[in-house]
Amino acid sequence: MRWRGGRRSSNIEDRRGASAGKGILGGGIGTIVIILVAMYFGVDPTFLIEGMQRANVSATSTGSQPSAEDLKNDPLADMIAVVIADTEDVWRDIFASQGRRYQEPTLVLFTGATPSACGMGQAAMGPFYCPADQQAYIDLGFYDEMRTRFRAPGDFAQAYVIAHEIGHHVQNLLGISDEVRRMQQRAGKEGANQLSVRLELQADCLAGVWAHHADKARGILEAGDVEEALNAASAIGDDRLQRQSRGTVVPESFTHGTSAQRQRWFRNGLVSGNPDGCDTFSAQNL
Repeated sequence: MRWRGGRRSSNIEDRRGASAGKGILGGGIGTIVIILVAMYFGVDPTFLIEGMQRANVSATSTGSQPSAEDLKNDPLADMIAVVIADTEDVWRDIFASQGRRYQEPTLVLFTGATPSACGMGQAAMGPFYCPADQQAYIDLGFYDEMRTRFRAPGDFAQAYVIAHEIGHHVQNLLGISDEVRRMQQRAGKEGANQLSVRLELQADCLAGVWAHHADKARGILEAGDVEEALNAASAIGDDRLQRQSRGTVVPESFTHGTSAQRQRWFRNGLVSGNPDGCDTFSAQNL
């Protein structure tokens, strides 16, 4: 992936090494519940816990914006800063073409645990987006797990993870996340899971839309990059994760989609570059 010549986003908060403090769930049973029900990738905790209250975490959010020197000495964070900036450019232009204003999110880097307006974020949850504070969260140790446990290495695979979470931010800005949450509250458990799958697959598609426009404008893709992202999408499919962890697959418990579905929707966005083509909610065949 060609990223080194790109601009760096200022919408990054580095909490690595900071005290986690207390979120609305603290560090106890609530956090354990989240970990038990969350999957490893693309999780929005507000969809998993009904009635969760918003929290004011400003007192315990003690991060800072990385300086240019900080990024220079931290190649992974530097790459992520470029990816975030690129998503800002792409989605600002797409929103403007539709007469909308894109509100840039913040990416929070943390280690171990950190408070968010959706509760206490834990590294074990994987990356997640919190619509209540419009922030995406990632412990960069997740990329080590991608490489070793999921066998999904590569810088564009890492960029895909970030672009997926920004896809959730786009859904939030468009009101899709709120509508899905309302529908989930009226649905049973299996129905709520199916809605979650469609939400996650749409975020995969929106990640592909970003890649399409970023490559068209700045030529970011190198040989093998698309395969890296598709491999990552396959590695975190519900069917593959369940087969690895329990030896059996339970489709009614899926929350993110199968490996094939995740690959298909990312590719759909990548090929078309059209957000309107990411309507997973009206699609009969996922």
